[in-house]
Parts: sequence; structure tokens; C-alpha cells
Amino acid sequence: MAEIPVLIILAGGASSRMWPLREKSLIKFGSQPLLVTQIQRYAALGFREAIIVANLENRVDIAGLIEGMTDMKIEIVVQPEPKGMGDAVLKAEPVLANRLDTPVYVNQIHDVVDDKLHLDMLAAHAEQPAATYLAGYEMVEYFPGGYLVVDAAGRISGMVEKPGAENRPSNLVTFVAHLHSNVGQLFEAIKAEYTKDTPGDDHYERAMDALMKQMTYQVVRYSGQWKALKFPWHVLDIMNVFLDELKGKGQQVAESAFIAKTATLVGDVYIGEGAKVFPGAAVVGPAYIGAGVIVGNNALVRNSMVLSGSNVGFTTEVARSYVAEHVDMHACRVLDSVLASGVNFSAGCTTANLRIDKGAVSSRVKGNKLDTGRDKLGAIIGQGAFVGVDVMTMPGVKIGEGAQIGPGTHVIKDVENGKRVYVKQDVVVE
Repeated sequence: MAEIPVLIILAGGASSRMWPLREKSLIKFGSQPLLVTQIQRYAALGFREAIIVANLENRVDIAGLIEGMTDMKIEIVVQPEPKGMGDAVLKAEPVLANRLDTPVYVNQIHDVVDDKLHLDMLAAHAEQPAATYLAGYEMVEYFPGGYLVVDAAGRISGMVEKPGAENRPSNLVTFVAHLHSNVGQLFEAIKAEYTKDTPGDDHYERAMDALMKQMTYQVVRYSGQWKALKFPWHVLDIMNVFLDELKGKGQQVAESAFIAKTATLVGDVYIGEGAKVFPGAAVVGPAYIGAGVIVGNNALVRNSMVLSGSNVGFTTEVARSYVAEHVDMHACRVLDSVLASGVNFSAGCTTANLRIDKGAVSSRVKGNKLDTGRDKLGAIIGQGAFVGVDVMTMPGVKIGEGAQIGPGTHVIKDVENGKRVYVKQDVVVE
């Protein structure tokens, strides 16, 4: 019987591309951070041991989250600097130093896929334990990523990064779901790449390319969902994965929740402990309302996730949006947006979510203008920001942590952490 692989879960690296949001593996979807949900899924699938590669910023939080977990043996190692995936994988070497013939399954915590992929990977490993398996995501449209070079039998002979639509060697895009049959061979191959004077941080990929010439690499084809949390607007994609899990489950309302007689629940909704839905309000599924959330009179929440302790005040509309914990909203419109914890979104505020030409919304990440791939995208607002009354944000705008936006301001570009933005007004009294 094939040995169950040890998970190497990559949860380190830098989250700078997620600004103004914080550490992506710790973002909550429902009552738990993504990292906890993913680990629980791995445990349910039969994995019994994991090594989490953390960074200096999130290691304490991760240690606190996994404390008390008994379904898996979990160890944390730290990658002090984001030096690439090869360096991250090597951080697991001390834990496995006496077990270098062990198979490992390398994953990223922020790649959300169907359980079927993991089960198919395990089944392939059980059938041929000496081979290494890489997931290949089947895509019809061109995707600007890495493609696998495979033969008719599914053997992988190489990878091509961003080959262009006309030069794709297959329709199989590679992402981080790699089951290596022998971790010692992988460690040695990565270390060999670090001895070379080659620019870049793709040591892991080059190591695999070298190993493909020595041993069998097979593809496991996958066509289910794959959502990666890479940029802040991807929070909405991951949210939708979790909301989809509510479909078909009807209305799950905690006994301690209060639902007014004139409030309306439509479709598949989850209402948490102590939540209150007041007269005239409507929650339209799929929707998640966390513990202690208040949905005020005549408010509307639809296709959204509102986490614990938040207030959806009088006449507020929250549509297709992610609202973190302890956010306050009143008589405002939150559309296709992401609000981090502790945000105050005052009366009359609106997140514009549609360009006049109805084109794809762009957003700047680390100075580069990126196409978000979304035709509707509102604002992304960092922790503790205060947005004053009657503020309007333009599509794709980001507001940093602790920023303050004065009343009546139209926010047309990103606001850095802690900045104050306001409109000066000359008052004339005659």
C-alpha cells in the first residue's frame, strides 16, 4: 500500500499584492480563516501530517490557529524572506531529514479547488507510487501562465511559461498541486539549482525540469473549479466558492437569531448565532450572515458574506460583496466590494462598480495597472478605514488601512494607509 504523502503547505511568501488587505491565508470566509478551512479539508481527505511554511509576519497567528488540532500532525517552519518557492520547500528539509524517501504533496493554501483533485492525486499515487504527479488544469481559453508539455500517455516532459495562445504545447495549465514521490530527490535538485549562477527565483521549476529527465512525471487532469487568492479582488471569487456550498441547503437560521415577521429570507441563506434581521429587511441567497450581525430596517443583503459583529444599517444595500468583522454601514450602497474588518462606511456612501463604457475594471498593484477581469468591481477598503458621509468611490479604487475620507469626497484613485483625503469647501453666507 502506498504511503500517504506529507503535505507541504505554502503559506509564507509576501502578501504585498493583496494590499490594502492583510495576510491572505488568514482571511476569514465564514467563521474560520482560509488556512483552517483548508487544513480541515485535507484531514477529511485522509492526510495525517502537514508542514506549513509560514513567514515572520504570520507564524504566530498560524501557530495559534492550529493549536488544539488533533486530526493531523502539523509542524510550522519559517521562510524569513520571500525568496521563491524553491527556498520555501527547502525550509521543510529539517523536519524530513530522517525520512528523505517520503512522498510529499506540495500545495498553496490560497489555491481553492474541488476535493476531487486531491482524491485523484492520491489515487494516482496509490497506483504508481514511484511516479511524480502534477495537476494539469484543462483550459480552452488561453491563460497567461505555465503550460505542461505532455505526450499521449500523460507523461510530462517539460513546462513552458506564457507561450502565447498560438504556441501552447497543450491545454493543461500548471498550478501548485504537486505530488513528489521522493522528497530527498526534490531537495537535492532544488539545492543544485541554487548553486548555479542563474538569475530569477524559479529554482523549484528548474529543479522539476531536471528531474523530468531522470524519472516519470505524470499529469493528473483536472477541470473542476480553481480559484486562486492572488490579488485583493480575488476575495470575491473565493467568497463565491463558499457561498456555493450553501446552495441546496435551504435556510439555516440559528436558534438564537431574531428574524422579524416582516423581514424576508429568500433562497439559501445562513444566519448565525445572535444575528438580527429587522422589519422590512431582506436577505437573498446565497448569503452568509455571521454571528451577531445586524441587518437593519429595509436593508438588503444579496449574494454576499457579512461576518460577525457587523452592522448593515437602515436602508443599506450590500450586493455581491465581502464584508469582514465589525464593519459599520448606514444608509449606503456596497456593491461588488471588499471591506476589511473595522471599516466605517457612513450614510450616503456608494461604491461605483461599473465603468461608463462597461469595460473591464482595472486596478493598480505595486504601481502596475492590471485588468481585474471583472466588468463590475467596487472598492477594496483596508482595516479600520473611516469613510465619511456621501463619499463615492470609483470602480476598482483601493483605500488603505486607517485612512480617513472626508464627507462628500469622490475617490478616483488609490489612497495609501493612514492618509486623510478631503474636499475643501468655501462657505459663503450673504
